[in-house]
Amino acid sequence: MIPVNEPHLGPLELEFVSECVRTGWVSSSGKFITEFEERWAEYCGRKHGVAVSNGTVALQLALEALDLKPGEEVIIPTFTIISCAQAVIYAGATPVLVDSEPRTWCMDTAQLKDKITLRTRAIMPVHIYGHPVNMDPVMDLAAKHRLAVIEDAAEAHGAEYRSRRCGSFGLMSCFSFYANKLVTTGEGGMVLTDDSAIAERLRSLRNLCFLPERRFYHEELGFNFRLTNLQASLGVAQIKRMDEIVQKKRWIGEEYTRRLKHIKTIQLPAEEQWARSVYWMYGLVLSSDTGMNAVQFAEKLKVRGIETRPFFLGMHEQPVFQRRNLFKGECYPVAERIARQGLYLPSGIGLTSEQLATVSDAVSEVLR
Repeated sequence: MIPVNEPHLGPLELEFVSECVRTGWVSSSGKFITEFEERWAEYCGRKHGVAVSNGTVALQLALEALDLKPGEEVIIPTFTIISCAQAVIYAGATPVLVDSEPRTWCMDTAQLKDKITLRTRAIMPVHIYGHPVNMDPVMDLAAKHRLAVIEDAAEAHGAEYRSRRCGSFGLMSCFSFYANKLVTTGEGGMVLTDDSAIAERLRSLRNLCFLPERRFYHEELGFNFRLTNLQASLGVAQIKRMDEIVQKKRWIGEEYTRRLKHIKTIQLPAEEQWARSVYWMYGLVLSSDTGMNAVQFAEKLKVRGIETRPFFLGMHEQPVFQRRNLFKGECYPVAERIARQGLYLPSGIGLTSEQLATVSDAVSEVLR
């Protein structure tokens, strides 16, 4: 079975992890945490990085730093991972949804202005499957209405919008370093910001709000969202080869497109002129002419030894939110269509030319 995605670790990762074990610095203190934060912030064009235990809590921590009040709203795409809506709800606010843009599957920024109310506090653009959101309209509306932008760049390590790195926009940006990301620490995440005061507050919140001068004395509630030095060492090693990683991911995306573009019954990932995608996952959407949905297509590929993953299901269709009477009666046609007809193919860094050819041939055979 050709797997969808897998971490691709090398000798430098082993060397750094071994150093942590050898020296005993395996918990949430150590040189690699600071180095990881500084190197990733610098790579993304930010001043401060605050490493945390995963990408979901990175979003939660960023929203917590906004001190949102009940009834205040955060605009997010419906087509995203549940972490985005979950973070808004845990922060005590209300998620407000927009549909996807048909070409890139990212947030349709043309819909944003109609979603802004007097209760809106923030916009959370999410770069989907390695392609950037159209950020200019987001930033313009945020400035006009004095809204915070919390950029979710979890799937866009190294991607660029108008030659500017994803993760460099807004008040804060959030990353995941899960095992299937371009940079992985197994589990892990980070919040980036240019605001020194916010960075300091994020560091306090992630560490139970211990006071520096009096450790077990607390003036507010925080979280245990710390990353370990052991995990950070993996991240440091991979940042050193980011150019190589991005180049391989772009080769995978471009090669799939070259091999599959002749098939008229599927939509392949777009790359807008203003974007540099990293093809974190190589997705495709079946047209109705195939007579199949994504589940049926996945089963046919599985028989041929190809592992796939389904697209996100929109937040408005999630049972957990329907039971809370959220998004009642809301309809988002683009997100609904691609959720039912979309899946992504094996896209891991370790994918070989032979495996990519096998996958492409299997897709062509099933759709022939």
